[in-house]
Amino acid sequence: MTSDNIYSFDRRLLARMTGALGDDKTIGKICADLGQVFSEFLPDLLQSETGLDLTIGYAGFDTGLKSDLIRKLGDGVALSDCLLRNWCSDFTISCDSPAIIAMMEMLLGSPAESIEEPQPRNLSGIELDVAAIVFEKVAGVLKSAVNATGGFEPNVGKAYNAEARPAADKEAEDVYAACVNISLGVGPVLSTFSILVPQQTLLKTTIVFPKGIGQPRRQKSAWAEQVEQQVRRSMVELQAHIRLEDLTLAAITQLKPGDVIPFHDPKDVRVDVKANGRDLYVCEFGRSGARYTVRVKDTYGSEDELLQHLTR
Repeated sequence: MTSDNIYSFDRRLLARMTGALGDDKTIGKICADLGQVFSEFLPDLLQSETGLDLTIGYAGFDTGLKSDLIRKLGDGVALSDCLLRNWCSDFTISCDSPAIIAMMEMLLGSPAESIEEPQPRNLSGIELDVAAIVFEKVAGVLKSAVNATGGFEPNVGKAYNAEARPAADKEAEDVYAACVNISLGVGPVLSTFSILVPQQTLLKTTIVFPKGIGQPRRQKSAWAEQVEQQVRRSMVELQAHIRLEDLTLAAITQLKPGDVIPFHDPKDVRVDVKANGRDLYVCEFGRSGARYTVRVKDTYGSEDELLQHLTR
């Protein structure tokens, strides 16, 4: 046999022969069954946990190489890389950022009618904390639907923005996957979350309809309180701004190392404390031992208003 007699296998044909690629009809049926499970069980689960008016429905599916499917989701989504023992070692959950932004605002007390459609964007650290909790609920319903042996809990990876996704391992082979799309309505905001699963896994999966997942709705649950507590525990970088004495442009251009610029206030030096570009407190500059400090004198709003500012 010479090199002229060696031919490479067509990638799709090889995947079809080895059970890593299914036809659209078969994959579509599995995705539709999975979408029906989410449509029937996830609304009551999330509504009972959050007290929010949520609508959920199957929104179709897409197929292709997993890397291409993730790329098609765009930059304005949050992602989580997950595994479920005895079912799939690498599946991904995504959610459009507007849904998480709207959910955060409503959980912090904004009425649904006051929320405008947010533009897709990177989520803040606090918002990613909320996305992570949503991903855990989605993974929980998925676990029940695929009925993996052993009863193991899903391992849900840390939520991150799409643009922060690590580059693919050049040594790892890209796999054919299916992207199951589920519409998620949060008040007036309609978005999508998706579950991306290798087709080889889906072709071996029998979808079952879980029993006892839905629970009676209640106004405020431990989950909603968990979100609020997570928000309150999130670290926020504070910045202190002190007005300095006015200088002419000529004087500013001639400043050099060692020059001193006095504070504008001769005593009781005012300090404006900000976070995320928003004013929070009016403070007074001071000192405690060897450390410089600020003493809070007034705020720019109530506790709820400050939370709203910090989480946007």
